[in-house]
Amino acid sequence: MTLDDIYREIKNSESFVILTHENPDGDAIGSSLAMAHAIKGLGKSCVDIYLKDYPYIYKFMPGIDMIKADIDKTNYDMAIVVDCVNLERVSNIYKDLFEKATVKVQFDHHNKNSMFADYNIVNPVSPSCTQVLESSFEYLNIDITKDIATCIITGIITDTCGFSIPETTSESFEFASLALSKGVNVSKVYREAYNKISKPRFEIQKLATERLEFLADGKIAYTYITKQDEKKYGTKTGDLATIVEIGKNIEGVEISIFIYEREKGYKISVRSNDYVDASAICLNLGGGGHLRAAGVSLLTSYEEAKELIIKESMKFLK
Repeated sequence: MTLDDIYREIKNSESFVILTHENPDGDAIGSSLAMAHAIKGLGKSCVDIYLKDYPYIYKFMPGIDMIKADIDKTNYDMAIVVDCVNLERVSNIYKDLFEKATVKVQFDHHNKNSMFADYNIVNPVSPSCTQVLESSFEYLNIDITKDIATCIITGIITDTCGFSIPETTSESFEFASLALSKGVNVSKVYREAYNKISKPRFEIQKLATERLEFLADGKIAYTYITKQDEKKYGTKTGDLATIVEIGKNIEGVEISIFIYEREKGYKISVRSNDYVDASAICLNLGGGGHLRAAGVSLLTSYEEAKELIIKESMKFLK
């Protein structure tokens, strides 16, 4: 089951659905759009992307209007899932589209991927799923247009935290150079996808900063946000995305923890700096992710969620 096999299946298919995980980040959206542009570039017209919602900061991305929330077709020749460690991360309302598809494909970069498709292209060394797509397109001689390059570099920038995590590879920087040669304004993408914040986002980050606690002699930074806080400040999807970075950037902190309330339970984001495996912390609680960035959802009370994540994090400190 190689890229050549997938390419053959794409050529033999006429309708495509592209799916990714709930609460999508720049890599998930960038991968979805890059794949859609690539397939359309091969002469295929029926290419649908389904997502319930996505952060408004990604409105600048080419092809963003291809994303739909409501299902208007139920049977596709091929379903492609991007940036998902398993099918459970895809919204329940879209899973049937994957199951009913004649051919099932996935592209990912998580090291605990469950290999749930007929064709699985997974590279856990890659810092982003868009970078997996870039190397796949290059192998298949698929032209990386300016639009595709914009989508790919967005995923690389966001998943590498602006090229700052150890997983960033030389290929990440090489692609930034390629994107520039394609006419992509990389500095603008960086600003739009990673630096720009709205007033509500600023206010919620300010609140999270004020609540910051330091534990384990300053090696753990911890903060939280509630649904009531979000309602008060009028936050939108994606406004909480970089709060966990606040603690991570403080001198002496090895593990940064951010808890925020969901409709059911709590989502926990974990970041680490030098030696702690963030994915191992979250994996032990049923989550996962990457070496320096991971997460987990817990259907517990706030107090239980805080106790569990701090207790687990303590085990990894030196």
